[in-house]
Amino acid sequence: MNSPETTGADTDAPGPPDDGEDAGPAGDLARAPRTSPVGRLAATVERLRHEVRAAQAEADGRALIELAKGILVERLGCGPAQAARQLTELAGQARVPQLQLAVEIINQAAHDRLSEVTSAFLSATGEQPSRDDAPAVRLRAAESGALAAGDTQAVADSLLQHALTPLGAVAVAIWAADADGSLSLAGSAGFSAAEARRWRYVPPGVATVARRALSDRAARWVPSLAGTGLPTIGHTEHPDGGRVAVPAGSGGRIHGVLEIAWPSVLGPQPPQVVRQVEALAELCSHTLETHALPGDCQEVRGTADVCELIDLVDGLHDPALVLVPQLDDEGRLADFRIRHVNGRFLDPAGRPRGTVHGALLLEAYPLAAGQSGLFACVERVYATGEPFRARRMDLTALVDQVPLSAVADINVSRHGGTVLLIWRIEDETARLASLLQHAQRLGRIGGFEENLLTGETIWNETLFDLYGRSPAGAPVPLEELAAHAHADDAVGIGRFLRTVLHHRRPATAAFRLQRPDGVTRHIRVVAEPVLDAEGRLFAVRGAYQDISAQHWTEVALAVTRDQLAHTEQQAHERNRLTLQLQHAIMPPTQAPLRAPGLDVAVRYRPAETEQLVGGDWYDAVVLSSGLVLLCVGDVAGHGIEAATSMVVLRNALRGLAVTGAGPGQLLSWLNIVAHHLTGGVTATAVCGIYDPERRVLRWARAGHLPPVLVRDADAGPLPLLKGILLGAVPEATFEEDEVQLEVHDTLLMYTDGLIERRDRSVEVSLRQLLTAARTTSGTLDQQLDRLLTYSRSDTDDDTCIVGIRVE
Repeated sequence: MNSPETTGADTDAPGPPDDGEDAGPAGDLARAPRTSPVGRLAATVERLRHEVRAAQAEADGRALIELAKGILVERLGCGPAQAARQLTELAGQARVPQLQLAVEIINQAAHDRLSEVTSAFLSATGEQPSRDDAPAVRLRAAESGALAAGDTQAVADSLLQHALTPLGAVAVAIWAADADGSLSLAGSAGFSAAEARRWRYVPPGVATVARRALSDRAARWVPSLAGTGLPTIGHTEHPDGGRVAVPAGSGGRIHGVLEIAWPSVLGPQPPQVVRQVEALAELCSHTLETHALPGDCQEVRGTADVCELIDLVDGLHDPALVLVPQLDDEGRLADFRIRHVNGRFLDPAGRPRGTVHGALLLEAYPLAAGQSGLFACVERVYATGEPFRARRMDLTALVDQVPLSAVADINVSRHGGTVLLIWRIEDETARLASLLQHAQRLGRIGGFEENLLTGETIWNETLFDLYGRSPAGAPVPLEELAAHAHADDAVGIGRFLRTVLHHRRPATAAFRLQRPDGVTRHIRVVAEPVLDAEGRLFAVRGAYQDISAQHWTEVALAVTRDQLAHTEQQAHERNRLTLQLQHAIMPPTQAPLRAPGLDVAVRYRPAETEQLVGGDWYDAVVLSSGLVLLCVGDVAGHGIEAATSMVVLRNALRGLAVTGAGPGQLLSWLNIVAHHLTGGVTATAVCGIYDPERRVLRWARAGHLPPVLVRDADAGPLPLLKGILLGAVPEATFEEDEVQLEVHDTLLMYTDGLIERRDRSVEVSLRQLLTAARTTSGTLDQQLDRLLTYSRSDTDDDTCIVGIRVE
């Protein structure tokens, strides 16, 4: 074997890093030139490291060879020296290393999980046993190292070195499952010391890769941690790496979880590798089984735990069973034996405690493995240590052909190697009877039964309370019912008794009960006859119900209905008068206005609901001067007040227009009227004076939308002049403007009921109006009708439109 000092001594290139440990002082040594003192020191360290590893591998191999020699001694009946010579001769004849042949001998003698895995792996891959790193050697070396290890940490080191590193894994963690379902890091290799300290304990309920495997009791193969959201040990060191977590257990109980980490995405693995990982997990289970307790005292301690648990169970107030696992010949969980039942134990089948004590769970309750799922719950708790609780589990199906209908609250927990099962049984029949009793009490229902042959009458406690009589007194028979009722109800009670007693049919009646304490209660009685086998009446059973609250509620509802009807009639009459007033002043249809050189049309559409009478108004009139007054307005509010204010403003503007003043001055005067003469009314308006000879429109606005001018195929609003709401301030001035109109121009003046919508702004609604106005259609009347038809307003407000077209 060449020494590192003479190999490659003439080059300054550093040697390859070992196990990724090229950082820090050790990395500096590895990168130093080998001709320098530091380089020679690094070469020496590297040589010693290889010698240590070779010595460890030789020691592991020597242990396997010695084990194979022992097998030959037992089989051949020879001594150790002859067995050693026999092993050497067999290896020479087979042309394989002694270590490989020793592993084959061990596999043939063991017939365990490791031998099955290695045989299947070699058969599937066709690999010849000619190398010391064959799978069989690796697994047996890992087993030898694990069995010789003093703690679980050494087991993790051995698994990573001998079995997992050849598979491409970089780290391994061995988790111990505690009785409460938590996980403790029993050993790890390949992870940093800081990471191991951070993950030394995982509380119950924290979803990690190992925790999922424990809960599912199945292996979890995660191709990559990226995107899964599952935290686990080393996820910051290998965030994109693959993970495998395999439960490690025996005898039906999971002692922990073996978790293996890969540095990159883990692809689909062949079945041979999967079985190899499962064999390693089974190897870990034997180590974890004695992780907390030494093997010598395990049996004694287990017996002490059972005794302590029995003492605890005897002090509970709920029925409880202590279960111990029952294993088959192959060491697998087959059933649970009922080791103890406490004094409060209640069997769903009604059997004595002695018949259940000492029996197997599936023998005592054969259907526990079926529909109820109780056995699966106990098995899961025993395997994982995670407690199980359920409310109102049906226990009827536990024992076949048992008429008992029962449900129970279940609590299952593991204590060491035993399982505690607590059930709080509730009799369904008693529960239904209790529910019926509560329902009768809340509904104030009292039951009775009267034997007509013996004259005996039976009442329940609620019925005595309804009658206001002491339970120690005598019940009232049906024949004396009229004597305890109001005199006006005697006819109805008589009809009720004839139907039940004479016609033998069920019947019901309502009457006013006169109680001894002077209180009158409204009662409904229901009764049905009971006939014998020959059809003769021998008993009557039924119930009384106190319906006083219902009676007075019906009376109150009747009075309320009358009041609502009266109020509705008043509102309808008020609204009808308002509509008549509004339609008398501004009818929905009006004959077109005739003016020289001008076509004028108006449209008024009332609100869709008659409950919202608005204050919209319009006017178009030829003045004595030959000018034409055009205006629209909207008074704030609805109802009779808005309608009367609209009349005042409309008539005031007509009267002011005869003065010949311009539209700005007219709105200033109208503002004074709105503010002082109508009780603080606010309104919007557009006022225009049109000169037919000059085709000029002078106009002004008071908080209203400007008119729209349609010329040829274009439509747009007039400029937004300054002008405040009418009635907002005592005095106000309004800006005027002139518009020169041309032949065939159309001017539209409207109220906001034409365009206003709740779900969009006024600007958006105005753009839609301009789009509709650009499409001219025949006459002016047809154009106004089209605008009303395609209006998208949804505010249920009145709509006014005044349109003028120059001819």
